[in-house]
Amino acid sequence: MILRALISAGLAAAPTLLAPVALATNLTCQEPPAMLATSQYLFIVRGDWVYQYDVDTLLLKGRAEIPSDAPARRPARRSANGGGVSIGLDVPRANKPARAKQLVKPLAKPVIEVSESKPVMDGAGGRYGSRGGGRGSMAARPASRAAGKAIQNGLKWLAEHQDENGRWDADGFMKHDKDGAASDGAGSAVHDVGVTGLAMLAMFGDGSTLRSGPYKEQLKRATKWLKDQQHANGLFGSNASHDFIYDHAIATYAMCEAYGLSNMAMLKQAAQKGINYIESHRNPYSVWRYQPRDNDNDISVTSWCVMALESAKFFKLEVNKNALMLAATYLDQVSTPDGRHGYTKAGEKSSRMPGDHAVKFPIEKCEALTAAGLFCRFFMGQDPNQKPIMKAAADLLIAKPPTWDTKAGSIDHYYWYYGTYAMFQMGGSHWKKWSKHINQALVPNQQTEGNAAGSWDPAGVWGEQGGRVYSTALSILTLEAYYRYSRLIR
Repeated sequence: MILRALISAGLAAAPTLLAPVALATNLTCQEPPAMLATSQYLFIVRGDWVYQYDVDTLLLKGRAEIPSDAPARRPARRSANGGGVSIGLDVPRANKPARAKQLVKPLAKPVIEVSESKPVMDGAGGRYGSRGGGRGSMAARPASRAAGKAIQNGLKWLAEHQDENGRWDADGFMKHDKDGAASDGAGSAVHDVGVTGLAMLAMFGDGSTLRSGPYKEQLKRATKWLKDQQHANGLFGSNASHDFIYDHAIATYAMCEAYGLSNMAMLKQAAQKGINYIESHRNPYSVWRYQPRDNDNDISVTSWCVMALESAKFFKLEVNKNALMLAATYLDQVSTPDGRHGYTKAGEKSSRMPGDHAVKFPIEKCEALTAAGLFCRFFMGQDPNQKPIMKAAADLLIAKPPTWDTKAGSIDHYYWYYGTYAMFQMGGSHWKKWSKHINQALVPNQQTEGNAAGSWDPAGVWGEQGGRVYSTALSILTLEAYYRYSRLIR
């Protein structure tokens, strides 16, 4: 992160000169520091170290030692135009790119111990990239300007359809529609907690937090509402529906990001209690299903639980490591050599509801559970270069790319979400092919008129359950795959 910022700025005159008074407790040296400021960070060179501060709060984000073989530092000097201070380093010329890359090492770990008042997130990036300061801080961008616009239009629709108390109402969101025909696409009322979590994740994914960004107020209200729905045992929402653990896991996942990305120590207990409830729900010596400890397991529920646990682990919450180890074991148990990850057992295809659901949405059109399992493998640190089954799974996904065809029943937001994140992690030809298809499927099919403008129709497999809020939030999250997470395997 530091290297990128310094090189991109050309180590030239700082656009903003900040007085180092607030830094005195961190940097004690008689020689005036060389400084460079960007819109997000302040960089200070002291001796053999480069320090990185948040430009707004002046909190130390990290530091990197300048290698001993780097060019010698010159004293800080005024720029020719008098508009700032040039950083005091002799920068290798363009004909020496290899040496320039060694000038400053990217930060891999937090420099300071995390306390209740300090940021929880690694200021140099890591799994969550450079999120936490708005999208302008992100290194990557959507596939196209059209995809970026689709994300912003989708977020705007979500913001306009949030209840004043912070909830997203799965079946009653249309009460916020303005003049004209009301939006259709109501979901089930039992999923308010889950769709609220998904909407929050979409806003977090674009760079907003409870402290900054265009959707900080929406996130504040949503987080408070989720906290208000949490029971003493840690459960978010009600256990009235048979599959309530889905909603709880998604809500916990969102609460973990609210805590970690927003530096909100007051949210730690709520996030930890949510994680503890997931652990209490897990089957002994195995993973998760619809009901607590029923000795039945499936990949679908397990995937959301793994996402919540891995997020919690990243933000230094207490997580049972055995649970993640057993989840990895379970994925192997339900996988076949061709890469397919079964629903509850090896070779089993995706689930469908009773009746004509499987006719309307043919199982053969997707590899949803293979996609979920593959991304979980990446999230848990598995490497396709060491696990051949991961490449086989990616081949299955690319053979069934996203297509928006209501007649053929090929729309599956759940599949596309997990598939996009998994293929982004795969990279290479897999990602190139998948990326083309997912953008062709989602961007042209976003609604552009009336009260539904900015949303996506709940025309997919699980649209009747999640509704328009569900389909919109998952579509946004899918398009954010370019920057929501860094690549986990290098």
